Amino acid sequence: MMANAHIGMIGLAVMGQNLVLNIARHGFTTAVFNRTTDTMHDFVEAHPGDQVIGFDSIDSFVAGLQRPRKILLMVKAGAPVDAMIGQLVPLLEPGDLIIDGGNSFFLDTERRAEALQSKGLLYLGAGVSGGESGALLGPSIMPGGQPEAYEMVREILEAIPAKVEGVPCVTYIGPRGSGHYVKMVHNGIEYGDMQLIAEAYDVLRGVLGLSSSELSSVFSEWNAGELESYLVEITARIFGRIDEITGRPLVELILDEAQQKGTGKWTSQNAFDLGVPIPTINAAVESRLVSSYKSERLAASRVLAGPPGGTRAGGAGATVDDVRDALYAAKICSYAQGMALLRSASREYGYHLDCGAIARIWRGGCIIRAQFLNRITEAFERNPELPNLLLDEGFRSEVLKRQGALRRVVQSAVHSGIPCLAFSSAVAYYDAYRAERLPANLTQAQRDYFGAHTYRRIDRDGVFHTHWEEG
Repeated sequence: MMANAHIGMIGLAVMGQNLVLNIARHGFTTAVFNRTTDTMHDFVEAHPGDQVIGFDSIDSFVAGLQRPRKILLMVKAGAPVDAMIGQLVPLLEPGDLIIDGGNSFFLDTERRAEALQSKGLLYLGAGVSGGESGALLGPSIMPGGQPEAYEMVREILEAIPAKVEGVPCVTYIGPRGSGHYVKMVHNGIEYGDMQLIAEAYDVLRGVLGLSSSELSSVFSEWNAGELESYLVEITARIFGRIDEITGRPLVELILDEAQQKGTGKWTSQNAFDLGVPIPTINAAVESRLVSSYKSERLAASRVLAGPPGGTRAGGAGATVDDVRDALYAAKICSYAQGMALLRSASREYGYHLDCGAIARIWRGGCIIRAQFLNRITEAFERNPELPNLLLDEGFRSEVLKRQGALRRVVQSAVHSGIPCLAFSSAVAYYDAYRAERLPANLTQAQRDYFGAHTYRRIDRDGVFHTHWEEG
C-alpha cells in the first residue's frame, strides 16, 4: 500500500476513535492501528471511506504514513507508552514525530523527549481535555515539545480543537514536558472546581434544605451569569435527572465515593516539590480520599456526634445568593493557586509559559471551560508578570465584594457540621496571602529551639541562633 496517510493513530479506545473521526472529518487521511486487531477492523468497517485506513501490523502501519511520519499515541499512560515507543523506534527515521496524547506524567514526557531526541526523533507531549465528546467535536489541546515538531502538525492541531470566537483552543505551550505539565495543572484546577461545586451543593441541601429540582433551577440560573461554565451547566442537568426505576433524583442514588486517576494528586505532589501553596486543590484531592473511606465513615457517623440540633444548627446565616458569591470568590482563589503554580514551574523547568494564552485555550473544549477564563486572559494581558490573580485589580475587587459571603458560608457549614475543606481553604489562602505578618516567626523559633535551624530578625541583618534553655 502506498504511504498516503497524513497522520497515524495508535490506540482505539473511545478517546482515540473519536479523535480519528475528528481528524478525518477535517480532511486528513488517518492510519489506525490497535493492539487488538478486531477493534481496529470493527472501527474501520463502521466508518467506511478513504479517510481512515486500518493496518493489522505496526510495520505496515508505519509504512503507510507520509514522510516525515507523524504518529499520535492514545494509549494508557505509563508503561504502555514506553512499550509502544519501543516498538516504533526501530521502524522510524530521523525527523519522524511521535505525539503522546494521553495523560502522561510530565517527568515521563521529559525523559522520553530526551531519549528520542538523541535518536533524531521529534516528540510532543500533548495534553487533550474535553472527554469523549470533546475528542469528537473539538477538545482543548496543550502540546509541548520542539517548536519544529509543533509546526509539523500545526495544520491538523489547529483544525480539530474547539473554537471560541473563531480562535482554536490550542497553542504551542513550550519545550519538553510542558504540555503535559499544563494538562496536569488543568486537571488539578478541575478537581478544585468540582469540589467547590460539591460543597456548594452540600450547603444548599444540608443547610438551606433545597430539593434536587430546586438545585437544578439554582444552578441553571447561576450558569446564566458570572459562573457560566461547563461544570455548572452539567451540574444543573444532573440535579434534574430522575431515575426511571425509582422515580427519585438519580444523584441521590449514587454512592458517595469519588474516584480519581491521579492527575490531581500529581498536581499536589509537584506543588509541594516547588514550594507553591495550592490548598484548595489539595483539599479537593483530600476530599476524594476521605470519600473513599465509606465503611469507616458509616461507622464513625454512628458514634461521633456533630453540632447539637443536627445539620441545620446555626446555619441560617447563609443565603442562596451567599453560596453563589462564595463559590465565585473561592473559584478565584483556586485559580489563583493554579496559575501561580504554572508561573513557578515555568521558571523552575524553563518552560516560558504564557499564562494568558493558556487560559485562552481553556475557554472551549476542555472540562473547565468557562466565561471566567476570559477574565484571566485579560488579567495577564494587562500584566504578563502578574504574580497572583488576587493582585489583579479586577479579581481583587471581585473577591473584596464577595469575601463576606464566603465567610458566612464557611461559618454556616462549620456550625452545621458540614465539611467544607475547599471553601475553608480558599478563605484561609486569601487571608494568609494578604497577611502582613503570619505566626511563622513562632514556627521558626521552635525550629531553632529543637534543631538549631537558626532564624532571621526583622530589626537587623544576618542569621541568628539562640540557646533557648539558657538564661
